[in-house]
Amino acid sequence: MSYLPRIVETELDDCLAAAGAVVMEGPKACGKTATARQRAANEVLLDVDRNARRLASLDPDTALAGATPRLIDEWQLEPSIWNHVRRAVDDRAAPGQFILTGAAVPADDVTRHSGAGRFTRIRMRPLSLFEAGRSSGEISLVALLNGSPQGAEASSLSIPELAELVAIGGWPANHGQSTSATLRSNLGYLNEIRRTDVSRVAERRADPIRVGRLLRSLARNTATEATLSKLAADVGASQITMKPETAAGYLDALKQLMVVEDQPAWSPHLRSRAILREAPKRHFVDPSLAVAALRATPKRLLDDLRFLGLLFESLVIRDLRIYAQANDAEVFHYREKGGLEVDAIVQAADGRWAAFEIKLGERWIDEGMKNLQRLAQRAPQAMRDTPSEPSALAVIVPNGYGYTGRNDVGVIPIGALGP
Repeated sequence: MSYLPRIVETELDDCLAAAGAVVMEGPKACGKTATARQRAANEVLLDVDRNARRLASLDPDTALAGATPRLIDEWQLEPSIWNHVRRAVDDRAAPGQFILTGAAVPADDVTRHSGAGRFTRIRMRPLSLFEAGRSSGEISLVALLNGSPQGAEASSLSIPELAELVAIGGWPANHGQSTSATLRSNLGYLNEIRRTDVSRVAERRADPIRVGRLLRSLARNTATEATLSKLAADVGASQITMKPETAAGYLDALKQLMVVEDQPAWSPHLRSRAILREAPKRHFVDPSLAVAALRATPKRLLDDLRFLGLLFESLVIRDLRIYAQANDAEVFHYREKGGLEVDAIVQAADGRWAAFEIKLGERWIDEGMKNLQRLAQRAPQAMRDTPSEPSALAVIVPNGYGYTGRNDVGVIPIGALGP
């Protein structure tokens, strides 16, 4: 399969020019190695080359020798190499020496001696629709954050096509494969996580049946603020009990594997009396994993449009995270207790922000617009230390025409959204 260019490549170039080593983190199979190879001069593959792992353990200086940037793939399998890379970066005193890729975050004590200017980190996720060639990118997030009006021709993505995209996901190896083959691949991916990977990163044996039940519970609660107690109780409803602390341990392991990625609540400094909810929303790093956990199919998703709507929200959040990272921004959600709720807030490092509602069809667009207008109306009186006026407000939908303006609530088809 040919390589699909990734948005993160620009960030990788910037980081290689600024730091001695770049750490690329993300779930396995999201494309880290393929992207790193676009810039690396040579490589060491610790996950498939046993001799390389022995060399990294016994003679790390030799393992690190060679043309630069040198790719060290799945470095966390030999964590001791971290300090040797750090020392080599210090000795060479030049940027762009190493690219380290990994599909799990090691314990903090492994990387606590990083040192400023030596390492920088990049997060990778599965393909966005823009990277997969399913979005024109006519409406860009950077222009939205700049407050620039934009328009896009009508996107013809149908709801059945959307169900296919949600079920297939953004895994590069599955790009161009049949839907049935991709569904089997995604199920195998999730089975490997529950049977092997969670125990490996948790450093204790995890019950694969209970992990599987938790994955199903997370899938059923995609794009919601489900608490640990609710997730554990949901597992218990299947005749397999789980304590909240056990669920917390498994969830921490899934976060280390970067399989799940919570969407934090937006907490601007407010003068108003509104009480904000601080619970994160639950998401898999790709909605296809929720589909796999429930062994669903595109046809079954079409029979439950409410759940498909939650999965569509999760897909949009995935793409917004990729586009936001390229613009030094983050993605949050906003919810007041008993009141206003907005699906996504994208805030740049300098404070600029844009708000989005995510709706599955036209019948819900007016509701989304009203929520965004309410947020915009209270912002000037409520916020401090943050620009009170949003750069953009828009409802993101599966299809149709796209238009945005600084003073109006726009509509953005997901097939037109890009970085």
